Amino acid sequence: MLHGYGADGNDLFGLAEALAPHLPDTVFRSPNAPEPCAVNPVGRQWFPISWIDGSPEAAMRDGVRRAAATLHAYLDEAMAEEGVGLEQTVLLGFSQGTMMSLLVGLRRAETLGGIVGFSGRLVEDDEAGPITARPPVLLVHGDQDEVIPVEAIHEARAGLAAAEIPVSWHVSQGAGHGIAPDGLRLALDFIARTVGGAKNGA
Repeated sequence: MLHGYGADGNDLFGLAEALAPHLPDTVFRSPNAPEPCAVNPVGRQWFPISWIDGSPEAAMRDGVRRAAATLHAYLDEAMAEEGVGLEQTVLLGFSQGTMMSLLVGLRRAETLGGIVGFSGRLVEDDEAGPITARPPVLLVHGDQDEVIPVEAIHEARAGLAAAEIPVSWHVSQGAGHGIAPDGLRLALDFIARTVGGAKNGA
């Protein structure tokens, strides 16, 4: 689970309590992003965001690449520690964590079990390398999102479809920049289908 800008790993770990009863034999991990957040020193960021913190766009691009390398290494280490393969692994991201999930998850040597992205967008970066994996993707966004407009989900699904990546999507009505109950239920169903870990009736 990859948190958003200015939060930390604890921010999403509460989702594990909701998902765990339906996903037996599942390990939940929620790492901190690698950098302190420029506008919230007690939080973390995967990379600077120029239109929020005033950093140069070049610094933002460099930060994206550093974070991608860090996340690739973290996934390698985490899977080795837990004894699971990439096909048994789902990346679940929120906001900036969704951007990282899509950027890295589509550029692994092997294919992930899936990617769930809440309230994020698809980051295009030619220097990140070509897409090498096409796991199933679920995108969820609130129609009242005041941070990343809902149009981002339509741009992302179009970009993924153009790259021949299987993508499903849902807009949560009346939801802002967060994870609504209907979106979480869809995420649970998606994870259960992709990695086969749900109990009957979950």
